[in-house]
Amino acid sequence: MLYANQSQTNITVGLQYQELLGTVLFAILTSVPCCVCLSINGTMLFTLRSKPVFRETSRYILLYNLLFADTVQLAQSQLMYILAVCRLRLTYPVCGFLTMLASLTNKISPLTLVLMSLERYVAVCYPLRHATIITIRNTGVAVIVVWAFSSVNVLTQVLLMLNFYFENPEILQMADFCGKDSVMLDPISDVYDKAYTCFLFISAAMVVTCSYVGVMIAARSAYTDKASAHKARNTLLLHLVQLGLNLSSTIHNPLLIAISKILDRITSVRIQIVLYVCIIILPRCLSALIYGIRDQTIRPVLIYHLYHLCCQWRRSLFL
Repeated sequence: MLYANQSQTNITVGLQYQELLGTVLFAILTSVPCCVCLSINGTMLFTLRSKPVFRETSRYILLYNLLFADTVQLAQSQLMYILAVCRLRLTYPVCGFLTMLASLTNKISPLTLVLMSLERYVAVCYPLRHATIITIRNTGVAVIVVWAFSSVNVLTQVLLMLNFYFENPEILQMADFCGKDSVMLDPISDVYDKAYTCFLFISAAMVVTCSYVGVMIAARSAYTDKASAHKARNTLLLHLVQLGLNLSSTIHNPLLIAISKILDRITSVRIQIVLYVCIIILPRCLSALIYGIRDQTIRPVLIYHLYHLCCQWRRSLFL
């Protein structure tokens, strides 16, 4: 009997050790690429504020807005992922704040891509009026409108959630891990979020596609700069890819729920790590990498700052 109890204890301790080891491994596998992406995005944001040419050019201002939203969302997603891995349960107000912050930044990205597409469309199709239409003031107003529009959507979601919690005031401590599905307990909130997301991404895709078609038509004109039109066309295609990646992040949680119902826990966790890195982390770093490499003005400044950042890391490791 004593031997059986001791064996059972050893098995329990072994399982707990394996579970702890798996938790640490999963946290490392996601935290390392996330830290790398945050470093690249942070360097890119610093680069876009380091010189007047970046601060006084509309497309760089829009790029800064896009990168800022992506960086905030990346940091927030990693925080929520670590909380879930560590099995820490939050209160509904704290989780609601983190979820609404993610919703805000997630909606900023496609709207900013729309503005960037329209800016490229005006630059190619109306080159003589570009300087009068796309001004610093108009760009600032457009960015404010984007944030205000997204904030109204978040405020609407908060009001719908508060309506449910006021009807059930005893609910405060979460029984599950923090996530959008855990916060939106009212069916109306879930329906509203899905409807708004569909409307937003369909509208954004239509605007970017129409801008691409307009640039293609303008490229055939004899009065259009062929090199500029070709570069703008590639940029708009890039915007469509970014829009698709942003849309894929909205189906991340439903996809994980569907996978967990079909596969066993170990396989589901492994797939979850792959999907999280590929769908959440890497797309948030894509903009900084692509624009930093493609843009002739940004590239040398970005490489200079990245080089000094790597030197500081190396120096700190050997101290």
